[in-house]
Amino acid sequence: MGRALTFKQKEVVNLSDGKRLGYVQDVEANFETGEITAIIVPSTTKFFSVGNKNDIVIPWNKIKRIGEDIILVEI
Repeated sequence: MGRALTFKQKEVVNLSDGKRLGYVQDVEANFETGEITAIIVPSTTKFFSVGNKNDIVIPWNKIKRIGEDIILVEI
């Protein structure tokens, strides 16, 4: 698992349909364990939408691969 700062500005691509979802804007973390639990991408779609209706909250278990510039997810 990486540091939260290393996720910022990485592009997120959905493996299911090849769609570019956007760039990581923020992360959610469990402060007791220090683990990242989700990444947040601003978007107008409604996948896993919480809080701001323009944000996509992607749970950690949906992340399939983290590259240097891209994060591959399956949602």
